[in-house]
Amino acid sequence: QVQLVESGGGLVQPGGSLRLSCAVSGSIFSPNTMGWYRRAPGNQRELVAFITRDGRTNYADSVKGRFTISRDNAKNTVALQMNSLKPEDTAVYYCNANIRYNDYWGQGTQVTVSS
Repeated sequence: QVQLVESGGGLVQPGGSLRLSCAVSGSIFSPNTMGWYRRAPGNQRELVAFITRDGRTNYADSVKGRFTISRDNAKNTVALQMNSLKPEDTAVYYCNANIRYNDYWGQGTQVTVSS
């Protein structure tokens, strides 16, 4: 059974940084794409960033230049470095892995940006 376990959320002041991590287990196949989504209160879930197995990345316009996604293919992990955080980044962040055309999700980790 494929499982995604996230870590690294929390409370941070505006302008601060957080690093989210996600580990994929239970699959003999390496994920094609891995990414991060988020859902703010009252909003739909939206893509934050994703990265392909060969390292190509894509970011939401709202986070370009502030967030960096990376992955370790040997360990099946993906990370999201978030800098210059803003209150509007407050949301539950979900890790996603696409494995053989199936999407798997983590349980979500809360990120709160507030003074």
